[in-house]
This record gives sequence, C-alpha cells and structure tokens, in this order.
Amino acid sequence: MIRTNVAELLSSDNFLHEIIVKGWVRTFRANRFIALNDGSTINNIQCVVDFENTDETILKRITTGAAISVKGTLIESLGKGQSVEIQVSEIEILGDSNPEEYPIQPKKHSLEFLRENAHLRIRTNTFSAVMRVRSALSFAIHKYFTENGFYNFHAPIITGSDAEGAGEMFTVTTLNPENPPKNEDGTIDYSKDFFGKNTNLTVSGQLEAETYAMALGKVYTFGPTFRAENSNTTRHLAEFWMIEPEVAFNNLDDNMDLAEDFIKSVISYILQNCKDDLEFLDNRLTQEEKSKPAAERSEMSLIEKLKFVVENNFIRVSYTEAIDILKNSKPNKKKKFQFLIDEWGADLQSEHERYLVEKHFKSPVILFDYPASIKAFYMRLNDDGKTVRAMDVLFPGIGEIVGGSQREERLDILKQKIKELNIDEKELWWYLDTRKFGTAVHSGFGLGFERLVQFTTGMSNIRDVIPYPRTPQNAEF
Repeated sequence: MIRTNVAELLSSDNFLHEIIVKGWVRTFRANRFIALNDGSTINNIQCVVDFENTDETILKRITTGAAISVKGTLIESLGKGQSVEIQVSEIEILGDSNPEEYPIQPKKHSLEFLRENAHLRIRTNTFSAVMRVRSALSFAIHKYFTENGFYNFHAPIITGSDAEGAGEMFTVTTLNPENPPKNEDGTIDYSKDFFGKNTNLTVSGQLEAETYAMALGKVYTFGPTFRAENSNTTRHLAEFWMIEPEVAFNNLDDNMDLAEDFIKSVISYILQNCKDDLEFLDNRLTQEEKSKPAAERSEMSLIEKLKFVVENNFIRVSYTEAIDILKNSKPNKKKKFQFLIDEWGADLQSEHERYLVEKHFKSPVILFDYPASIKAFYMRLNDDGKTVRAMDVLFPGIGEIVGGSQREERLDILKQKIKELNIDEKELWWYLDTRKFGTAVHSGFGLGFERLVQFTTGMSNIRDVIPYPRTPQNAEF
C-alpha cells in the first residue's frame, strides 16, 4: 500500500478506506491519541490507538520525536479541532526517540535554544512553517522570472573582484597559513596560490550578470553570496542568498517597475499557497508583539503587512525630497531619531526608511537618485554630477529590502569613478570590455533572499530564516 501524506489526508473526505501514513510523533496522550506530523503541513493528524489491543512494548516506544508508520482507517473526527482522524489498526516503530535525551519536547523553547539545536529545530511548528514559506518563495521567484522571459544565470562563487568595493570578503586559498610564500616587500605571494592570484568568495553576482545581460537580454542570479562583515546584528549573515536580475535596455524607471511587479508577484504567491503556515506565523507574531512596550508594537499583523505591499502602489520619491521630509519630521525635530538628519548627503538608516513608509506615506516607497558619494562605482552618474541613478525599495517593519540602479554604461565615466575609488582597473578589464563592445543602457537590482523570508514570516532575527546561519564565531553544523 502506498503511503499518503498528512496534508492530503486532512483535506480528504474519502472515509472508511484503509491508509498508511508515516511521520514523527509530536505528542502521545493517554496511551490513545497520537499527534502525527510528516512535514507536508503545519497541521498534525490525530491517530486513535486501541490501547487494549496494542502491544504494551509498542506503546512505550511511542514517544515525542519517534518515527512511526501507522496503518488504519480514515474516519470523520469525533473530536474538536480536526475534521478527520485515523482509527489505528497497526503501528510500526521506524525510529525510537529517547524522551530523556530528545531536546525538542512539546513545550515552548527560546529561539536561542533552538539555534543551538539547529539540526532539530525544523521539527518545531515555527521553523517548519518558516522553511515551507522559504521553499515556496524560492519556487515563486524562479516561476516569475521564467514566465517573464528571464534566463537563470549561475554566477561564480569564487571571484577575483570586489563587486561592492567594500573589501569585506573571505579569501579563498590553498597556501600554507603558517608559512605562506612571500614577496620581497613581505606581502603574501598569491601567484603561488591555486588560482595564481588573490581570490575571494563573492559578495554579489551582479558584475558577471551584467556581461550576460549584454547578450541574453534578461538574466537573473539566485545563489549564495558571502560577506566578512564582523556584525552580530539581527539583520546580518556571513553567508546569504541573493536574487539579482539584470536587464539590457532597461532604464531606472523600468527597473523600479520590475522590482515592484516582482515583489508583488512572489508575495501574492505565498498569500495564496501558504495560508496555514502564514496564519500560524501571524498568530505567533501577534503574541510576540504583546510582550513589547506599546510604543514598539507594530500597527499591522503579518498578513496585513503582506497585503499592504501587494495592494498598494509603491510611492516613488527622490532622495532629495525624502531628506526634506525627514529633516522637517517631528521625530527629527524632537530628536527622537537615533541618527538625526541635518543635511543632504546623509546615509539613511532603517529608522528613517520605516518612518517614510509607515508614518509619512503609509505605503511601500521607492527612493531614487541618491548621492554618488554613498553609492557604488557602477551606478550611472546623473547630469547634476552629484547623484546617481540608484533606487531602494522600502518596506514596513524592515526598511530597505531591495537595492538597485541603472548601471553606468559610459566607459570614460566608469573608468574615472573606478580611479577615484582606487579600484585596480586591471582587475575589471573584462567588465570594462562590455562598455567597449555594444554598450547599452541596462539596469538591475539585488534582493537579499533571507531579508525577504524574514519579512514574509515575521521572524525578528535573520538567523531564524536560514537553515544553518553563518555569523561571526559561529559555523556550527
């Protein structure tokens, strides 16, 4: 007999037929009621045991975390909380779980405790819900780009260039760390290394994606990226996934259109396809908000935030206009902002971005035309000589979620910006080539996947939306 998953059984009305279901025991009450879950849904199915006719040895082995196979008859439930249940005729223990050692007991555990047991935390309702939503988002992303004529491009993970120009990169080397070869000036001689040069783990696939957009027209990357930023905040990871579309002939307005349509599409997908998980996460967040001081509580529930994004047009505002709004805002005048806005050119913080979205416009916001001094070298310089064709998408509760730009397609200006930032032009010869041979206006953006999962699940710490977080001093599992 073929195994049927729990999600299918819970939506079935085909009663009085024999089925087999396999999963893990969540709870076992009164030697009679097993709550069984197989990961196909956040909901458990109740299996009712005839304990008088079941071997006592088997009953003792039905403990939280044990893997079991249940054969029985699907019937309409007599109890509250479920529409169907299984009248058990046979139980097989597939894998025992020692209740004295198993850490994921049926009680509330702190998120810190669960991070220490990341190999088992997926067995909780919270993390199984988060990871099912993460999986659905991943599918929705590929679905959107495929249906809109994009080609998936696998950017290299090992690179010789620093796309962000920030220098926060992990070195890739096979040299002996205790006795590496040295140049005459005492620096490490990377010509003796595996790749013959200094190489790193990538911080972005954007530069390589630009080269492919110049031939395929519309491409996107969706892969792991790395940043050696010594930050232990709830918003940063050393290893994370990035979605980066790049489109030939798109200007900044086209780029903003794409970002808005893309985000609305993938969030709409999970609203339609992850209802049970989102309802659970919504309730979880509501309870979490109650423990916060009133002033810090969110005005919207999780599902309301998602609908807020999908149902509102994104307001487009220039950086200059945003600075004027923030300078004249009550929080700034009353010095309530942690980072006060005094003058044009300030790098906006999350508190400023959230104010614009949640208080001033009450809508998702796209800021554009940022000061060149606070943005990357590859962003197109405007005619005013001081701003670039950059854009950021701002969301409630999180601030910036997308960053992008129209790229600088003019070779002379790009070379000048590289020189001003002391970037070695020789390292980017291949990137500059694309400005020599058939250059064209093109644009793209980057969306940190974990940031998107964090927003859509309501999790407050980014370490709780990736299976095994990599952060400073932490590479366990």
